[in-house]
Amino acid sequence: MSKTPSFLEDHISQIPAIQLLVNMGYTYVPPSEAEEWRGSKRSAVLFECVLKNQLSQINKITRKGQEYEFSIANISSAVISLKDLPLHDGFINANAALYDLLTLGKSFEQTIDGDKKSHTLQYIDWEKLG
Repeated sequence: MSKTPSFLEDHISQIPAIQLLVNMGYTYVPPSEAEEWRGSKRSAVLFECVLKNQLSQINKITRKGQEYEFSIANISSAVISLKDLPLHDGFINANAALYDLLTLGKSFEQTIDGDKKSHTLQYIDWEKLG
């Protein structure tokens, strides 16, 4: 007896995509946990707590042989930069702005030992990818 194939979206696209990502090393986040991380806002697409933690871990400022962390304010500003894309300029420009942020990073001013300078914060850990 032949089985009729399922045409439900989760069977033909979502579940295989999740399986592929898990096989690539990503961690599956159950919907209940995702909702909690989004502050119960389904429209929120970023897991801000995870993003802030990761940005803090992968970004350090090296100055005179010392390593310094980006300030909490700069980490928060980096998240806001991702959330506040210029959608009013159209989707193509917003996409270009997102691409630039993700590939080039963004500079933030930070004072270290009384010296205020701009330092680039990266959204992607390029060293780990290499």
